[in-house]
Amino acid sequence: MSLCLDVTLPPEVYAAKPLLTVVAGLLIDSDGRMLLTSRPPGKSFAGQWEFPGGKIGINESVEQALVRELQEELGIITGIGCLSPLTFASHAYPDFHLLMPLFACRTWQGTPQAREGQQLAWVTFDTIAEYPLLPADRPLIPLLRTLL
Repeated sequence: MSLCLDVTLPPEVYAAKPLLTVVAGLLIDSDGRMLLTSRPPGKSFAGQWEFPGGKIGINESVEQALVRELQEELGIITGIGCLSPLTFASHAYPDFHLLMPLFACRTWQGTPQAREGQQLAWVTFDTIAEYPLLPADRPLIPLLRTLL
């Protein structure tokens, strides 16, 4: 029996850090394109791209948080029943460890709009490489290619 520890990573990757749990949505339109949003100026990682979503409020489920975040950030209405759990990201940033459940959503009302100063882009697997994704989002792409 062998251990499955990736020894190529520095030990600080495995060090305990504050855990930040956020939720993200993979919006997929009728043409099979995925929505990315940019981090707006003034926020950490400004200019990098991510799947829309955000922090989970007190006494809020991850699904409730995603429905709320999509309405606040993009002005679209969806429901918990329209969310399908896909996977999650686990990434060690310098100051915290991010845990991010990712849900697929193919049904919503309204047209996504940039309501928080971010940019929006509908991308395919052929064009997603043109966008500098956040470090936590990057490893999801090969998996999503397999799942979708």
